[in-house]
Amino acid sequence: MTYRAPVADIAFTLRHIAGLDAELERGAFGDLSADLVEAVLQEAGRFATEEIAPLNAPGDRAGTPLEDGVVTMPPGWKEAYRKWIEGGWASLTGPEEFGGQALPTMLAVATQEMWNSGSMAYGIGPTLTVGAVEAIHAHATEELKRTYLPKLVSGEWMGTMNLTEPQAGSDLALLRAKAEPRGDGTYLIRGTKIFITYGEHDLTDNIVHLVLARLPDAPPGTRGISLFLVPKILVNDDGSLGERNDVWCRSVEHKLGIHASPTCVMGFGDNGGAVGWLVGEENRGLACMFTMMNNARLSVGIQGVAIAERATQQALAYARERRQGRLPGMGQEQAVPILAHPDVRRSLMTMRALTAAARAICYQTGHATDLAHRAADEAGRKAAQERANLLTPVAKAFSTDIGVEVASLGVQVHGGMGYIEETGAAQHLRDARIAPIYEGTNGIQAIDLVTRKLPMAGGAAIAAYIAELRDIARQVAESNQPVFGRMGEGLGGAIDALETATAWMLEALKAEPDAALAGATPYLRLFALAGGGAALARGALAAQAMNGAGAAHVATARFFADNLCPEAAGLAATVTGGAYTVLGADVALAG
Repeated sequence: MTYRAPVADIAFTLRHIAGLDAELERGAFGDLSADLVEAVLQEAGRFATEEIAPLNAPGDRAGTPLEDGVVTMPPGWKEAYRKWIEGGWASLTGPEEFGGQALPTMLAVATQEMWNSGSMAYGIGPTLTVGAVEAIHAHATEELKRTYLPKLVSGEWMGTMNLTEPQAGSDLALLRAKAEPRGDGTYLIRGTKIFITYGEHDLTDNIVHLVLARLPDAPPGTRGISLFLVPKILVNDDGSLGERNDVWCRSVEHKLGIHASPTCVMGFGDNGGAVGWLVGEENRGLACMFTMMNNARLSVGIQGVAIAERATQQALAYARERRQGRLPGMGQEQAVPILAHPDVRRSLMTMRALTAAARAICYQTGHATDLAHRAADEAGRKAAQERANLLTPVAKAFSTDIGVEVASLGVQVHGGMGYIEETGAAQHLRDARIAPIYEGTNGIQAIDLVTRKLPMAGGAAIAAYIAELRDIARQVAESNQPVFGRMGEGLGGAIDALETATAWMLEALKAEPDAALAGATPYLRLFALAGGGAALARGALAAQAMNGAGAAHVATARFFADNLCPEAAGLAATVTGGAYTVLGADVALAG
């Protein structure tokens, strides 16, 4: 089944749920108009559907072979990437002074969804380049910016993020890569990095690696990490490419999924030392890298949405075509499409509702990120930054979790045909599984939400968010729309559960922090159910004014409220009462 970009659903979510229309009316994005947004989305949808999606299955089969330090991308990928940068997609959010279009993050997130639905293995490569641009633009010297940003912004070169080492997964305090000053403003980098996405490939003439390493006199732990820019090919003073740097791909990981994305073991300094330049201040590299990592966390969240969307499309198409079983009164030789069976319909609606909720949360996070830079006053920018900080771990973790869940449901809808590779349903599940691990596992995201984001501004940020959810529930209840059914009641119950669990969490952080950590993951899921349900309800309110054109959005929001929001009460009970069975599990886990 071929993918078709859901441009109408994406545009609806941007405009009526994430708040794009209000910002266009306010002029927050300069000359950007609703017509231009529509044109961008339509063309992105066409490109994802016609150029990227056909590469997905063949790329999965071909993989990315490594020979003599060179990775060869699957057939057709170089041509598609060239068309992609010629279309200006690489420069969408790039700074204007370096050739970028400076368009809003929320619009870029929408296009990223389409690239990743077309092929997650394709979509993740350019994502890292966008993050590299942000980190270099925010922290590098003017000379480094002039040398590297025009090529990165245009997509002529690509960027990577080099954190993980064999002995140091998520614990960056254990990093051992070294950086030795040369006395001329450059450094020699030596070390090994693993799991480096697009660490080596033949799509571009140069690859710009951002690498975490330690200076000789660095303090221990994360306080002693610096960030360095290390190009694959050194750049001459006139901007032309010079000698090969001492950076090599040692191997390509053999992965469960995303086979067309080269995940590399990178060696820096195997032949004396890779030349690099300091980005930001010495021993402040982690702060610089977080500029890139926060961008990447939202981008990985949208990968979960993208895989869920494609899996949903494929499962729905199969359910319409596959005939099996009979309805009462039918003859033995007759059969109905499996879409007619209530359990299949429940699966498909769960897939659709979870995908829509995750999309809404990701787009809302992009909106908050935009307003953190573009709100009318300092107070507005501060509030928007707090909202972006609050939502980012939820967007990353919930969306990638549902990517796996929805892809798994897609296999189930296909039955035995889903478990064999020919249908493509299995590839979606294989590809989706890495996203909850990328950019800090989802458990780490939950810990970040609970320990860092809930206490922001003395708890005012989460209180403001819950108040907004309450307002949406009130509007639904007061609308008296029969088509909404019990939506207001279901949403209100989820918000009650979130408020109860939040109050418990804030107290537990002070008195029993381990108890708070034990409930962090169910708390994040609870947060997402309340926030996602409210987002879909906001869309339902807007859809009611469309004279029937928005009926599908109303039906999805009502399904979410009636069938998924009730889980919130159980999650709240787990958060507030389940910690001690987690902390006291030594006996059960012994041996």
